[in-house]
Amino acid sequence: MRGYDDVARAYAEKRRLDETEREALESVLDTLSADARVLDAGCGGGEPALRRLTGQSGRAIGLDVSPAQLELAASTAPGASLLRGDMARLPLTGGSLDAVLAWHSLIHLPREEHQTAVDEFARVLRPGGRLLVSEGPGEWEGTNPDWLDAGAEMQWHVAGAETTRRQLEAAGFRIETEYTTSDGLEDDEATWVFFEATLERPPLSG
Repeated sequence: MRGYDDVARAYAEKRRLDETEREALESVLDTLSADARVLDAGCGGGEPALRRLTGQSGRAIGLDVSPAQLELAASTAPGASLLRGDMARLPLTGGSLDAVLAWHSLIHLPREEHQTAVDEFARVLRPGGRLLVSEGPGEWEGTNPDWLDAGAEMQWHVAGAETTRRQLEAAGFRIETEYTTSDGLEDDEATWVFFEATLERPPLSG
């Protein structure tokens, strides 16, 4: 957790949307009503998603494991409800949300917890609810001991696009659109895949 606290300000300063990311976010936001209840799961300091959510919906929620990130989010996205918690164990009632965003956040969970987190997204969404989640195109794990020159170690657990497609389908999502984007931080050559999906049914049990 300390790593997320230590990189909070450096990440907030460097994170920007590229055109494809903006298109993906706006595609989901355009489907939401003004009273939609939307979760930014792993909201960080409120950029890039939570700040825009608060402009679209008066019921935006940001969730993060890092107190320092949430402190930043409080100023970046005033009006949002902020929760400290774990994506794999969401502190929210089932069927209570209209949309969930997981913006470069699922990849910070151990890979064995990715399906659990995706199932949690399905649990808290109403039928027909929307999900926007990002993943790397291929399976990969890595560590950077000084990410963003912030003096903090960061780890990534990337399941890959093929695995994520299976996990979304197993949880009851129908994938509507896939977007491929650049990294937008340290390495413009790195790519990510965003999945825009709709919940069709509750997650499978057993």
